[in-house]
Amino acid sequence: MRATVVGLVTPHLMRVVDLANEAQKGINVHFHLQDAVARSMAEMADQYNASNLVSAYVGGLDTLAAQAPKARADYLRVVQDAAAAARRLGRD
Repeated sequence: MRATVVGLVTPHLMRVVDLANEAQKGINVHFHLQDAVARSMAEMADQYNASNLVSAYVGGLDTLAAQAPKARADYLRVVQDAAAAARRLGRD
């Protein structure tokens, strides 16, 4: 079975979605979010196609933010924070 970019990135995006849903319930997820993004970036960095994976991850986070209902402000903030953290880590 061949791993695809989508198959490799989706679990990382789902971690952020889970944390965003928790934030929407009023739970403080800041520390967990930073950890999840850092772990995701580290795991993807070990792959031969790391640049494609990171690009897909950031793009996926941007898409999640763009499609999030504006009424879910906490959810949206977490997804936007994750995208910003991934961009920062990608530049390092």
